[in-house]
Amino acid sequence: MAKIGSIDLGDFPLLLAPMEDVSDPPFRAVCKEGGADLMYTEFISSEGLIRHAAKSKQKLDIFEYERPIGIQLFGGDIGNMAESARIATEVNPDLIDINYGCPVKAVACRGAGAALLQDIPKMVKMTEEVVKATHLPVTVKTRLGWDEKTKNIVEVAERLQDIGIQALTIHGRTRVQMYKGEANWELIGKVKENPRMHIPIFGNGDIDSPEKAVEYKNRFGVDGVMIGRAAIGYPWIFREIKHFVATGEKLPPPELIERVNAARKHVEFSIKWKGPKLGVFEMRRHYASYFKSLPDFKPYRTQLVEAPTAQEVYAILDKISEVYSMINA
Repeated sequence: MAKIGSIDLGDFPLLLAPMEDVSDPPFRAVCKEGGADLMYTEFISSEGLIRHAAKSKQKLDIFEYERPIGIQLFGGDIGNMAESARIATEVNPDLIDINYGCPVKAVACRGAGAALLQDIPKMVKMTEEVVKATHLPVTVKTRLGWDEKTKNIVEVAERLQDIGIQALTIHGRTRVQMYKGEANWELIGKVKENPRMHIPIFGNGDIDSPEKAVEYKNRFGVDGVMIGRAAIGYPWIFREIKHFVATGEKLPPPELIERVNAARKHVEFSIKWKGPKLGVFEMRRHYASYFKSLPDFKPYRTQLVEAPTAQEVYAILDKISEVYSMINA
């Protein structure tokens, strides 16, 4: 049974990764429906929150149906991180998560995200101050280390647990690897089997099928897995893994009508949260994933991407449903 503070996540929880420009409330809504047990906001800049930057403040939007939900923060200044934790606590999430894993230059070059893997004492101090700044459980997401020579996650995990974090998610790559190559779960397993560790350990990296989730659960003993890219346009990954864990059987993939309905719901949420223009525009990155297994889909994808209004998007979705249903009839 995985518990973070008083949050009971069940036997083998499935977490939705916080992905910048992806894990917004509309995307989280379809993933929650798909079976995600714990979700996070997109990562939020501590400096942006303190300056009351509109984009950072908007990312604090959370909704009751999303619970349990964590707000993820990143930053390079210890005082700012503690202050941003206080601000984030006021909107009443279920937990605060610290990002020590983001490898992109714009973040790491500012001394934030994965950059802290080069300064473990600062990482520990920053985490300690965030823990002190909130009454909520604090969790961390990080990587194995900065590069091949500094894969010190076993020691780092102990130190972070000692100053009060209540769960740890480990992405099985170094910062230098970015998202390339295969994730190394052996070290994630070593953290989990360390007798000193008593908090939940979640693994992240390359989980893209029910079979892999169960294989890694059995091989490395993790308390749950975090899923990122595999959920984009495919929120059914969560229910498929749950079914496979429970029964050992694979669910059939979603029917076309389910794909169309999920895309439509995603558009509706997107418009509700971002307004008609931006809501339609920002959905464009998702269509190919929702329909990626359909043959000869490219012309419809082009139409969806070019459609300027929700009404036109809905009309194209109806057309897709009609055309492919006739093909499969």
